[in-house]
Amino acid sequence: MASEEASLRALESLMTEFFHSCTSNERKREIEELLNNFAQQTGAWRYCLYFLSNTRNEYVMMYSLTVFENLINKMWLGLASQDKMEIRSCLPKLLLSEHKSLPYFIRNKLCKVIVDIGRQDWPMFYHDFFTNTLQLIQSPALAPLGLILLKTTSEELACPREDLSVARKEELRKLLLEQVPTVLGLLTGILESIWDKHSVTAATPPPSPTSGESGDLLSNLLQGPYYSKLLSQPIPMLNSESEHLCSLALESLAHLFSWIPLSTSITPALLDTIFHFARFGCDVRGGKGKLSSTSVNGSTQLPGGPRLGVLAMTCVNELMSKNCVPLDFEEYLLRMFQQTFFLLQKLTRQNNTHTVKSWLEELDESYVEKFTDFLRLFVSVHLRRIESNSQFPVVEFLALLFKYTFHQPTHEGYFSCLDIWTIFLDYLTTKIKSRLADRDTVLNRYKDALVLLLREVLNRIQFRYNQAQLEELDDETLDDDQQTEWQRYLRQSLEVVAKIMELLPSHAFSTLFPVLQENLDVYLGLQQFIVTSSTARRLNITAENDCRRLHCSLRDLSSLLQAVGRLAEYFFGDVFAARFNDALTVVERLVEVTCYGSQISLYDLETAVPTVLKPDLIDVHAQSLAALQAYSHWLAQFYSEVQRQNQERFVSLITSAMDATTSLISSKVPEKLLLSACHLLVSISTTVRPVFLVTVPAVQNLFNLITDSSARRLPPEAQVLVCRALSNMLLLPWPNLPENEQQWHTRSTNHANLLSALTRHYRLLRGSASLQPRRVGLEDMKAIVHQTLRVLKDVVDSISGESTKSRQICYQSLQESVQVSLALFPVFIHQPDVTDEMLSFFLTLLQGLRVQMGVPFTEQIIQTFLNMFTREQLSESILHEGSAGCRVVEKFLKILQVVVQEPGQAFKPFLPSIISLCMEQVYPIVAERPSPDVKAELFELLNQVLHHNWRYFFKSSVLASVQRGVSEEPMENEAQFIAIMQAFGQSFLQPDIHIFKQNLSYLESLNSKQKLYHKKLFRTTMLFHFLNVLLQVLVHKSHDLLQDDIALAVYNMASVDFDGFYSAFLPEFLNSCQGVDSNQRTVLGRNFKMDRDLPSFTQSVHRLVNDLRYYRLCNGSLPAGTVKL
Repeated sequence: MASEEASLRALESLMTEFFHSCTSNERKREIEELLNNFAQQTGAWRYCLYFLSNTRNEYVMMYSLTVFENLINKMWLGLASQDKMEIRSCLPKLLLSEHKSLPYFIRNKLCKVIVDIGRQDWPMFYHDFFTNTLQLIQSPALAPLGLILLKTTSEELACPREDLSVARKEELRKLLLEQVPTVLGLLTGILESIWDKHSVTAATPPPSPTSGESGDLLSNLLQGPYYSKLLSQPIPMLNSESEHLCSLALESLAHLFSWIPLSTSITPALLDTIFHFARFGCDVRGGKGKLSSTSVNGSTQLPGGPRLGVLAMTCVNELMSKNCVPLDFEEYLLRMFQQTFFLLQKLTRQNNTHTVKSWLEELDESYVEKFTDFLRLFVSVHLRRIESNSQFPVVEFLALLFKYTFHQPTHEGYFSCLDIWTIFLDYLTTKIKSRLADRDTVLNRYKDALVLLLREVLNRIQFRYNQAQLEELDDETLDDDQQTEWQRYLRQSLEVVAKIMELLPSHAFSTLFPVLQENLDVYLGLQQFIVTSSTARRLNITAENDCRRLHCSLRDLSSLLQAVGRLAEYFFGDVFAARFNDALTVVERLVEVTCYGSQISLYDLETAVPTVLKPDLIDVHAQSLAALQAYSHWLAQFYSEVQRQNQERFVSLITSAMDATTSLISSKVPEKLLLSACHLLVSISTTVRPVFLVTVPAVQNLFNLITDSSARRLPPEAQVLVCRALSNMLLLPWPNLPENEQQWHTRSTNHANLLSALTRHYRLLRGSASLQPRRVGLEDMKAIVHQTLRVLKDVVDSISGESTKSRQICYQSLQESVQVSLALFPVFIHQPDVTDEMLSFFLTLLQGLRVQMGVPFTEQIIQTFLNMFTREQLSESILHEGSAGCRVVEKFLKILQVVVQEPGQAFKPFLPSIISLCMEQVYPIVAERPSPDVKAELFELLNQVLHHNWRYFFKSSVLASVQRGVSEEPMENEAQFIAIMQAFGQSFLQPDIHIFKQNLSYLESLNSKQKLYHKKLFRTTMLFHFLNVLLQVLVHKSHDLLQDDIALAVYNMASVDFDGFYSAFLPEFLNSCQGVDSNQRTVLGRNFKMDRDLPSFTQSVHRLVNDLRYYRLCNGSLPAGTVKL
């Protein structure tokens, strides 16, 4: 090697060149290789030590520290003990002498390298590692450095990565826990002394303008001189040095709290001190400008920054997030809550210069977020624990939370607070359900809070009260849940309203309904402003102010209609009679509104501001239909109550609703409104099912419109929905009527006529089945196939769970179309989009109507498909037609899944050809492809084959196997069973985690139901292979998310024969492990305890995996020729 000085100069120039913007990637790769080779040389660390002491080049320092890091974490075992001693001595000296001049990231990296040595050698070879850190913390000049080392130690030793053995991890945690009381004591001392020191020098401020109010609200919460001191004591003004030291101490505390258990080591003094610092967050940022700086000992003092408040709240939240609270810590928790609510009161105060909102706006955003996190943790984790404590006034707390919620400066902050209320309301609902006897007592305690919350949440969704904020919400961009910011805001608000409705139904209704009425009056009064001319109808409201007011009123009406719809579930079921009048009032009003909107066709009006008012009018109309649809279950219950009595009111409601709905079913109506009308029609025909529905004139007109081939088609989705509604009117049994009054004969004829009209063009395609479709007419034919099959599939889908009679009639009406589809299938086999549609239809048919289709025809369908899907066709679909082709094969496999699940003997003859198709044709094509396409459905099919046809492989009855003993169980079709198991095993060697998880669950399920792992064939020829593969997967960490599932499967397989696992498999597995020596194998085997319970066994598996990886890492980093004793 060259001299150290020359090497340093060369390294500096290489580093400068590497990071220069003009250096090519090729040259960078060369430099990188050169640096890696240098780092691998024995003794390179000596050069790095020289470089660190003699350079100011940051890149060189970072490179040198990386060499040390690599040496300590990967090659430490093979390093001579003399060298280790030298490194342990030199690096801390370097840190002490240079820490002030080093850039902060180099200093932190050097601390990390020293801690890495401690991780390997403390306390045996580096006994003063931790005491050195504690001494630094106690030395005024070096305390910041000591705190950085402490935090790094907590990060690296308490939760170490996998490059340590399990025994060493446990030892380190135990050693650290012994030091915790000392460390916490030192940190408390630092924070207390800084607070006290600066509190003395701070000038006494004038009395707080809020001190008067603080006593009123939480008088019984904050008692005694301690709290009055806390309330009145001003926040000290810290210089930057003290602020930095406190930041480091609080950061260390936050990390320590993340892993140490709650115990009395966390003293009241420490908690008090943390809360002192949490007050920094309540100090307004703007205050820095208002408070004059003072000069003490030549250094300018500034108020402590909000960062200290954020760090203190981080510490509090770390403690709060622990659900397991020892008894002796509960008193501390109460104290913490009392102190935090003092802070909450500070945050929600108002005075002459600040409203609550402007106060919160001026605070640091992160602090408000941390505080909201605290409130969420308090309500979700600890409220049940503290609620009954007489020293904690829950109702007053809710009053503060209310103020805090409705003065949030940001939408996100408001959403987070609504989440907290939702958690509280869920808690209250659960509590009431479990203590029905005290229902009224519990409710009365919280009633006022709930009433206030309901009113305020309702006000917040109305433009009338909250226009400025609501107009900021985005109503165009969709988030991951496919909703806009405005929709999310409304949905979350309505969830809170609904939860209050569940607790206080009559009150919630009497609050909401008058507000709805008010906005409805505006809407229903629009008719007088409609002016009709020869060319158009116009809404004669033109003044800008009037238009704006109308816009706000319509937006509010739309939101309130959604609220009324959301509450529908609280009017039917057990409470139907008790709340009947309220519900009837709502439904009659909704029917009136929908009729009004449809009669005067508000969606068709010209308006002064078409881009705003027209969408508003359409939305209100659509929401009124959707709200009415929400009451379809209530209407069904109303119908069953009046069916044998006077039905007049009910008939009038349904007839009016049908008039309003059917007049909107036209291709000229905006799609949003059209689809709302279609959904309402479907709900009434499916959920309510009135006997007289088909005879209503408006519905008769709709039948004529849909079956008239000359009429303009509706958009695809609307067409499907309307056809579903009309079909269901004729197919679904009428409620509460005996079979002989169902008029099946007439309905059957009508249904046949309906489907005949809907499939007219489709059935004519049969003539072209013999011809290859010409290019010219192909697109038209495709369109007919798509349109018709979508409708037919939906019709079958909607009655698949209904009575046998409904399904019989449906199949009779469909029979000819099904025959046509089967004849057309070969014609379109090379058109994946059409094949996909056809297979979807056949899949739905088989799932819903296979009994009605009968065995011979179902066999014909399956045989046709098996003949069509040859090896070549499958290969073309999967490999050449992309996702469309894969979808076709997946649908085909889904159809076969239905077939193999069928009980009875009818379809058993297909099993050999289905298994052969899977294993000899599909599996070879997809096995080696990394893409998961087709695989999931293929393995699902193989799983169903095994699940539902176990006796195809294992013939014997339960009785026979008991008499003979398990070992002689006769087997059939053994080769196919082995092939299927091999396919499962092979899938565990591939990277796709979803297929792995799915297949592992299939094997586990087969074992729990059919004792798969206990079968002689599996035990003797496959068990060890599966165990080996699963353990290797754990060792390679390729599917780490599934490690618990894998460990459970290993246990279930091992438990079939624990003796064999411990005496034969484990030694064999360890002998086959590469990268470990015989001594290490012995240790690994010895550490695997011979336990037979699941938790202990799983622990041993994880220990084996961790230590095996650790030994490989160590052995891989030893220099060549190292002698291992």
